[in-house]
This record gives sequence, C-alpha cells and structure tokens, in this order.
Amino acid sequence: MPGMDVFGAEERHEVNEVLETGCLFRYNHEHLRQDRWKARELEAETRKYTSAAFAHAVSSGSTAVAAAMAASGLGFGDEIIVPPFTYIATIEGVLLGGGLPVFAEIDENLCLSAEGIEKVITPRTKGVMLVHMCGAAADMDSILAVCKKHNLKLLEDAGQALGAFYKGKSVGLFGEAGAFSLDFFKIITAGEGGLCITNDEKISNYIEQFSDHGHSHLGSNRGMEAHPILGTNFRLSELHAAVGLAQIRKLHDIRDRKRHNHSYLKSRLSEVAELRFRPVPDQDGDSGTFLNFFLPTQALAEQTAKNLAAAGIGVNYWFTNMYHFINQWDHLKKLESPFKMAIHHLGAPQDYSNLDIPISQDVVGRLLSVGTKVTWTKEDMDKLADQMIDVIRKTIG
Repeated sequence: MPGMDVFGAEERHEVNEVLETGCLFRYNHEHLRQDRWKARELEAETRKYTSAAFAHAVSSGSTAVAAAMAASGLGFGDEIIVPPFTYIATIEGVLLGGGLPVFAEIDENLCLSAEGIEKVITPRTKGVMLVHMCGAAADMDSILAVCKKHNLKLLEDAGQALGAFYKGKSVGLFGEAGAFSLDFFKIITAGEGGLCITNDEKISNYIEQFSDHGHSHLGSNRGMEAHPILGTNFRLSELHAAVGLAQIRKLHDIRDRKRHNHSYLKSRLSEVAELRFRPVPDQDGDSGTFLNFFLPTQALAEQTAKNLAAAGIGVNYWFTNMYHFINQWDHLKKLESPFKMAIHHLGAPQDYSNLDIPISQDVVGRLLSVGTKVTWTKEDMDKLADQMIDVIRKTIG
C-alpha cells in the first residue's frame, strides 16, 4: 500500500480545506466552497501527469471501468474480450454494462496477448477490455494491430498501473478510454476513488454526464441543468478528491522510489539461476509496483509460496488467490446474481467452468509476486533478499 506509506501533512491540509468549507459535494454550491475544487484539481493533475486531453474523477476504479465502457458505446449483448488474470471488478464492469465476457490467453507479461485475442474473436466481438496487470503495460503494438485489423474498440483497465507508460505514452491513452483505481491498495490512494482518461472529447463528455445521472453541468443552477443522457451516480466526493490530490502530487517520487527498489530487489533475486522474471515490453515504463518472477514448475511455485509464508515473508501466489484468477471465480462460473443480467438472457459465449486457457494456467501457476514498498532501505531489501534466496534455494533443492 505505497500511497498510505507516504501519508502526511499534505493530505491533512487538503482534507482540512474541504472541511473548513463544509462543501463535500464536487459540483456547484459556489457560495460555500471558497473557490476550492478538489476534484477539478485532481483531474488537472491527472491530465498533467498522463498528458491526457481529458480526465474525470469517479468513485472507484470499478466505476471508472463501467463509465469508460458505457461512454464508448459498448453494452447489451456485445462480446468483450477479457483476461482471466485480473481483479474481478474488470469482469463485473463488463457484465453490469450488459456485455458478455470472452476470456483469452495472457502471456508471461501477465496481460492479454495479441495471439490470445485473435484466437477468440467472433463476429459478435465488439471490444477488448485490456488490463495492464501488476503495474506494467501490455505489448501495445501487437494488441493495437489486432484491434485495428478487426475494428475492435479498446478499453484499458489500468487500475494497478497509474504511473506506467509504454514507449513514453501513459497507459489508458491507447484506446477509447482508460480507467485507474485510487483505492487503499494502489500506488496512490484516496481511500476510495477512480479516474477515467481519454483523448476523445465526446467520450469524455459522456463519462462526465454518465457518472452524474446524465447532468450536463452547464450553468450554475444544478436543479435546472439539462440531462442529455441517462446515467447513474459514480461521483467522487471532495473529501476523497482532496486525499487523491495530495497523493498524485507525490506520484513522481513514489514511482521513482518503487522503481529503484524493484530494480535492486530483482538484482538480488537474480542470484537464483532458476528464477525467470516477467518480460516487460517496455522496462522503462514499468511503474515498479510488483516484482514478478517464475519458478520452473507450478508445484515448486506453490511450495515456495507456502515456505515463504511460513518464514513470515509475504508474497502473492495468484493461482490460488480468491479475487484475481478465474480458477476461484465460482460465482462467475455459476452466474450467481441477485438480478437478471444480459448474460442470463443471452447466454454465456463460453463455458466458464471449462475454459481452454492452458497458457494462462501455466503462467499464473508458476508466478510469484512481491509488492514493492517505497519505505524500504537498502538494509531492508538485503535482509528480505537474503531470506527469500535461502527459502527458494532450499525449496528448489
């Protein structure tokens, strides 16, 4: 939780400015707010950092995905290609928007591969919900080529990847729109919150309107605003925006420190010849959020994770993680829901209980990830590396 690790006077100052006005709502009420607009400032800082033409703050990364999908015109009955390795919110966003998730293979970069996408395209495929998993970008050149070839809309769930770039361009700007998360476990946090970015003005207007009940936000009388479209409430409060504003101003420093610590720990773990590391297409664009490495076999990865945990060392073994890999998504496989969705009416495009994704099963089965911390010292990392190397070598034998 790197964002939390650097909480300080800056966050308290921004929050106190909101509390002094009593205006926690992001729109209107000019007579209360003393010209303090934290959500607007957060959006401006987001545009500055990512070079996006447009940015809009919403209530979560999940709602950012949903707003981006709706604003891009994807919905009822559209087949949307998704990865089996992601936080479940990606899939929920597709389902709640009326889409039909189609799972494709990932590769050792932990993101959808161009070959995997190509393999599952049908005449009903309308879009790709690409996830920049574990803080680094997918292979955008090959994926963009497939989307262009088949006229597919590309959306980017970059919930874990604020601060990641691909050949100098921020993730989230390669397709129709991109979505980031500001929840408690991300590179920067607002407690809860999300961001949408795009270079398309029409999509930006739809995101802004859709996330606030269709309000046009034109004029100074909220009660009399026009409502060009139907929408819902995905608004971010000024309190959450205040925390996010202080945090995004620290993002350059957080990213630099994480990348440094990522590089150093990787150099130490490279002493174990049997380990292979994630092949990131643009190493310079990696946010440094996770150090990802592979054991030779799934059995060794699982045992290594258990042995590291027994030694008090926290690692992510995603293969058995309840939220991030399809093997544990029983509620999805059974389509358990308190209400009827489009997929119940139209039917699932795949048998989610019997997917043919051997590459993804192998990749995630051999994968271990260590979340990097901005607060690590060299002594901390050497101690951690020494312990990990000892456990891994004893496990491998």
